[in-house]
Order: sequence, then structure tokens, then C-alpha cells
Amino acid sequence: MKEKLIIENRTDLPMEVVLEYVGKVLRKGRISNDGKQYCYGVTFSDGIDVFSDLNKKSDRLIITRRKP
Repeated sequence: MKEKLIIENRTDLPMEVVLEYVGKVLRKGRISNDGKQYCYGVTFSDGIDVFSDLNKKSDRLIITRRKP
């Protein structure tokens, strides 16, 4: 079965920067929901957050920027 990954960029960051954050999350592996899901939420020190959502046939990573 092929995995489908949906990346939802809710920031003004270009996709190549967003992919760097996504890569960091993916390298950690599936550590939430008994190993079925990428981390529920990752907070980076520069104000970027990445949240994961598990769909029936895909994973979704949502990239947001915290308000100051």
C-alpha cells in the first residue's frame, strides 16, 4: 500500500521551507496514536508548529505559525 501525505501550508512560507519542517517530523516517525500517526503536534522554537491528522487513506500535516 502506498502512503499518501497531504501537506497543508497555512503560512506564508515557501514550499521548500515547509518541506524542511515536514522532513523533521517524518524523520521522527510515527510516535503518536500507538505508532499509527506522526506526532500530534511539534512546536519549533522559531514559531512554526506542525500538527498531524490521520485520515483513512492518508496522513495530513498542517503547518502553522504562532501569533506573537
